[in-house]
Parts: sequence; C-alpha cells; structure tokens
Amino acid sequence: MSGPGHNGGPPLEEPDAEELAALGWRRHCWRVAHRRAWKAPPREVVLRRLARAEELGMSYRDYTLEILERGRHL
Repeated sequence: MSGPGHNGGPPLEEPDAEELAALGWRRHCWRVAHRRAWKAPPREVVLRRLARAEELGMSYRDYTLEILERGRHL
C-alpha cells in the first residue's frame, strides 16, 4: 500500500509474489464492488433518476455516477 501523498502511479520496482497475491485480491474486491454498484435498481428508481437527469440536462449514466461518487442525490 502506498502512503499519503502518493500519486497512484505505477511502482518503480517489480512486485514480489506476496504483493501480486494482494493485487489479485484487491482486483477481485473492486470487481465485486463494481458489479454491486451497477446492479440494476428497481424500475421506479430508474424512472425517478432518469427524470431527474433529464431535468438537469445529464445522461442517466452521468447522473448515476454522481450519485455513486458523492453518495447523495443532486
């Protein structure tokens, strides 16, 4: 794991076997979280989001991304 102030760029040295295993687990966790976040919500929620997105002049996907990133509705 990188510390505070790290820019998230690639490491300068090759990761060892233990770090590779951790990266695999982290990638798995991100994939599961991504699937859960983008799981299709109920129809009523989709229609409400779509109407609000149109009011704001945004696409449904952009509006949903804002909700997922900020954790609150616009």
